[in-house]
Amino acid sequence: MAISTALWSFALVVGLLTLTPGLDTALILRTSALGRRKKAWGVVLGIQTGTLLWGALTSLGVTALLTASHVAYTALRWAGAAYLVWMGARMLWATLKGQPTPDADEVAVLSGVDSMGGGWRQGALTNLLNPKMGAFYVAVLPQFIPPGTNHFSMGLLFTAVHIAVGLVWSTVLIGCARLLHGWLRKPQARRLLDRLTGTVIAAFGIRLAFSN
Repeated sequence: MAISTALWSFALVVGLLTLTPGLDTALILRTSALGRRKKAWGVVLGIQTGTLLWGALTSLGVTALLTASHVAYTALRWAGAAYLVWMGARMLWATLKGQPTPDADEVAVLSGVDSMGGGWRQGALTNLLNPKMGAFYVAVLPQFIPPGTNHFSMGLLFTAVHIAVGLVWSTVLIGCARLLHGWLRKPQARRLLDRLTGTVIAAFGIRLAFSN
């Protein structure tokens, strides 16, 4: 398989994966729709940082050890599930109490500073605590690397393609979410968004906990 053909084929696969609504989409839309543009980009960069690490570790063969170890994979899966359920439950609990959903950088937001730090941490943790990302790269990435090429450099090249696709789609999501900002100034709309997002995140955590 020629390198250019392999790159386009891989881009198609990860493009379809990126366009499928999921946890990353929910986090980016929610953060951006609340008017926190810098934090939304922090979430995006955190997610892509996780993608880069998974791609690099796969290219080095490290994640193959993770997926081969049932204990290590299970431990990471339960840690990721617990984090997602906690994040979703916190959003839902805050809406039931009639309070704004707290964020890691809530003080900065209230003071008028839209920080990227909290968003980056949230995006990176969400991505890195999902062992299915590692399993996806172990199962898919080697299938596209042409024979006779350097495994590590080609792995990073394919990961860069995945990141580029993710950045383009995230730009679209943030632009669309900004249109909802005026409507979300209403407390009822904010609670509705947080309930939807919290439910999606918690559901992903529960599904991750009980998946094989």
